Amino acid sequence: MASDIVDLSSELTLALALADAADELTSRHFRAPGLVIDTKADNTEVTLADRNAETAIRNMLSEHRPHDGILGEEHGTVDGTSGRRWVIDPIDGTSNYVRGVPLWATLIALEDETGPVLGVASCPALARRWWGGRGLGAFVNGEAITVSSRTDISDSFLSYSESPFWATKGRRAGIDRLRAAVVRERAFGDFWQHMLVAEGSLDIAVEAIVSHWDLAAVQAIVEASGGQFSDLDGHRRPDGGSAVSTNRQLHTLVLDILASEP
Repeated sequence: MASDIVDLSSELTLALALADAADELTSRHFRAPGLVIDTKADNTEVTLADRNAETAIRNMLSEHRPHDGILGEEHGTVDGTSGRRWVIDPIDGTSNYVRGVPLWATLIALEDETGPVLGVASCPALARRWWGGRGLGAFVNGEAITVSSRTDISDSFLSYSESPFWATKGRRAGIDRLRAAVVRERAFGDFWQHMLVAEGSLDIAVEAIVSHWDLAAVQAIVEASGGQFSDLDGHRRPDGGSAVSTNRQLHTLVLDILASEP
């Protein structure tokens, strides 16, 4: 059964507690001397803070939601029996984290058979936390947020991920067209650009190559703020390997501009 509002209110309370536990661990290690940095098989970085934060979240979920499944970046998948699954990225933006850049966050989402229904993105180094859920609205530090109402792409503000990934997806000309179509562009990257869409500060955020755990919480928050989320092919899913967040009015046009090369 799809999650209803009453269920999600109690799940939000738990998700915020999970974020509190992760924040305590990640903040303790941030900019700490002697932080050990390993390189995973996919050439991405991982630290003890990533692993410990995910372990802490998993331990709390095992205690409070023992029948729910779990998907995490660092410790894999645990099957559940409830029909629901928690998706965890203990530190989204590890490359920022290890270099002392404060743009990183713990991402926590709850999915049911319809997709992500609840998300939390907690960025303790900036003292900002976003959350949102189906029927609950979206918030940053307790203040309600909504996407922009802009309909003219020539007056829109875009953030995008690194350009080399677009060529890998055969979309290099598409991202160049999109960058040329908007009034202003930045490459904020990772979770933050999507949260800025949810806040209404940006109108469009796009990523060419990205993982499920990077996007489940993002999708829930963007949608709860009135926005639209899909992969590059227009499918509403966090596991499509790419991401497009918009204020909804611009979504179809953005997808058309980013269409595959001729």
